[in-house]
Amino acid sequence: MAGIKEIRTKIKSVQNTRKITKAMEMVAASKMRKAQDRMRAGRPYTEKVREIAMHMMMTNPDYTHPYLEERKEVKSVGIVLVTTDKGLCGGLNTNITRLVLNRLKEFNAKGISVQATAFGNKGVGFLTRLGVNLVSQQVNLGDKPNLELLIGALKVQLDDYINGKIDALYIATSDFVNTMRQVPTFVRLLPLPDGLPDPFNTEAGSIVADEGSKHEYSWDYIFEPGAKEVIDSLLHRYVEGVVYQAVAENMASEQSARMVAMKAASDNAKKVIGDLQLVYNKTRQAAITKEISEIVGGAAAV
Repeated sequence: MAGIKEIRTKIKSVQNTRKITKAMEMVAASKMRKAQDRMRAGRPYTEKVREIAMHMMMTNPDYTHPYLEERKEVKSVGIVLVTTDKGLCGGLNTNITRLVLNRLKEFNAKGISVQATAFGNKGVGFLTRLGVNLVSQQVNLGDKPNLELLIGALKVQLDDYINGKIDALYIATSDFVNTMRQVPTFVRLLPLPDGLPDPFNTEAGSIVADEGSKHEYSWDYIFEPGAKEVIDSLLHRYVEGVVYQAVAENMASEQSARMVAMKAASDNAKKVIGDLQLVYNKTRQAAITKEISEIVGGAAAV
């Protein structure tokens, strides 16, 4: 009967685990809707800032912001890695860190030095294990993207780009497509591409200017205090908006991936309980049959 007791204990343990994963699935489902709403709510702001900045740059072709200048030779780059603070979200963090690892290998093969900024505990741990130069970090981001928490760590990379310490800045995050699909994305943030396309909203009507349409616009802006100051401020806001959107995309991806992962864990736990229950019944039946045979054998001997 010792075997039966062990199986019964294991069944109870798996049942308790299933209760936890089921609760986590429900919590993630609730947070997922809010995270998706926040992600979608942030897109119009970044879209409008991008549109206005692009129009202003077209009306002032003589001024080129440092964010738009292509460096002749790339010797050093910066990477902003966006991950989650917590685990139990399937392969979300694994996919983005694998993509970053491949890019790091490519940079090392070309002799390009790398410095990194990490948003999220998982990214900090990953970059630390690899020995990457971690110049800034921000953890404990919570369930809502907060620009005030991001600006400090991001400013280190932006200042290094302005000062020429790095020649390009990339951002790596998980792009939210739908509840079942989150795509790891590694895009160049600086220098900004022509037309300022949105890397996280390409299907929602991003403003992309081609060579044939650059001179078709005729906006006439009155600048206060001046064109240079306004364009500088707008481009800086745009870069911050892209990073904010990247964190919002990652948070929506996190809750979706966690809900799916916890649902799969609950389903697997249910299957394991069924298999253990079958083994338990067979073992118990065999034990009862053995006891009956011993009783019958003893009675026959008497």
